[in-house]
Amino acid sequence: MSKVAILTDSNSGITQEEAKQAGIYVFPTPVYINDEVFYEGVDLTTDQFFARQAEGAEIKTSMPVVGDVIDKWESLLEEYDEVVYIPLSSGLSSSCETAIMLAEDYDGKVQVVNNQRISVTMKLSVYDAKKLADAGKSATEIKEILEAMKFESTIYIMVDTLEYLKKGGRITPAAAAIGSLLKIKPVLQIRGEKLDSFAKARTVKQAKQIMMDAIAKDMDEVLHDPTGENTIIAMAHTQNEEEIAKFKAEVEERFPGHDIFVDPLSLVVSSHIGPGALAVTCTKKLTSF
Repeated sequence: MSKVAILTDSNSGITQEEAKQAGIYVFPTPVYINDEVFYEGVDLTTDQFFARQAEGAEIKTSMPVVGDVIDKWESLLEEYDEVVYIPLSSGLSSSCETAIMLAEDYDGKVQVVNNQRISVTMKLSVYDAKKLADAGKSATEIKEILEAMKFESTIYIMVDTLEYLKKGGRITPAAAAIGSLLKIKPVLQIRGEKLDSFAKARTVKQAKQIMMDAIAKDMDEVLHDPTGENTIIAMAHTQNEEEIAKFKAEVEERFPGHDIFVDPLSLVVSSHIGPGALAVTCTKKLTSF
């Protein structure tokens, strides 16, 4: 039986401490603030990030440095037979495509998973990968199982401010100005490769209702699990602890019987949407392999 290492990046929301406890490995994502590089979860906390964002600092996120990726693979292959690497969704970053090209030089010993996940849904797939590795699956088998499940997950995100979508060029300054005037709370959707506009709400209450209705519909039509028996519901936010706690209570009331966990959204997502966001996700459980 091959000994398989599971490696991901900090876009999964898995901390270095959590990784150590789970027996997996996490690459910290580089974040450039006024051209100075920091690493998520290593020398840059979520609170520090939002403080700098509020000050108006120029923030850019980047994929892990290629040399660092190769060095990590090499060091893991000294201890393991194979590596499964689960990077950020190919639709949101070029890191996945780059890693796939780099892996071609490793004769199948490094398998890069392109299952198009981010944040809490990515975290779940990393833990699924570890479960599969512990069950004796090869790196190739783990990649195939995770990629077969890529569309069995959706994320809905309510954005509290349009300022950062405007900065990132995702909406025009005119649209941002009108949206702010009308107090629009956009709801975005991530499913597969794309981050798309899903709906426009006028209040946080309406946005939360839209997201819960969408999750209920997806459990039925996307996950084919209307009772939710084989669905994991998870939630995330950007510096919005008080509101996410209220929203969690509402989601638990709407979908009783679910053990819902909450994480901060990764800094890559936070850089594009700013503080105050709320997110809810549904993901099909890995039930048989």
